[in-house]
Amino acid sequence: MLERTRQLWEQQDRHVGDRHRLFEAVAREVAASSVLYPGSYVDLAPSFVWPSVTYVDVDRRAERFFSDERGVSELLVAHDVDPVHHAVKFVNADYADELDLADCYFDLLISLYAGFVSEYCTRYLRPGGVLLVNSSHGDAAMASLDPRFRLRGVVVSRSGRYSVLTEELDTYLLPKRDVEVTVELLHETGRGIGYTKSPFAYLFERVS
Repeated sequence: MLERTRQLWEQQDRHVGDRHRLFEAVAREVAASSVLYPGSYVDLAPSFVWPSVTYVDVDRRAERFFSDERGVSELLVAHDVDPVHHAVKFVNADYADELDLADCYFDLLISLYAGFVSEYCTRYLRPGGVLLVNSSHGDAAMASLDPRFRLRGVVVSRSGRYSVLTEELDTYLLPKRDVEVTVELLHETGRGIGYTKSPFAYLFERVS
């Protein structure tokens, strides 16, 4: 493993195993064979859980990280994953541009701290597939306005452990303030909406 690869991973995984635990919790709720992760940076943790993950980022450090195939393989092995049976693909591109990926193909789309991923990349998610999204930059709110989605669950965190809740979903996504949430407002502010309940993330199922 290149020293730079190791350093980038240690910076990413500074809360050791946190993302791994997150994705394991999601995997217990969502059966996925193919995953798309736009704005991934060097977060390799989905590949510790799912067999095929496509990462998308414009960051040169991410490109260098994923180009170190030996280093990536060593990280997979260190997390009890056989690299032979786990496909890791990296696309060095802006996810807002058209990607050379098949429409309606992926089972899971990940949007974490990366902007309006759902707005540009839902086309690649199959009907019945799931969007994992947090409130950062307003993408959870954006997904809540999208008629292609319905809320399927919320991801909550307690003492470093994650779980998915699927009941009383009508009590989520309720703004604290009397404000009309619109696409225009989200683009203008570029940040999340303050809700009465604040789970770590949301699971939206693509219905059309």
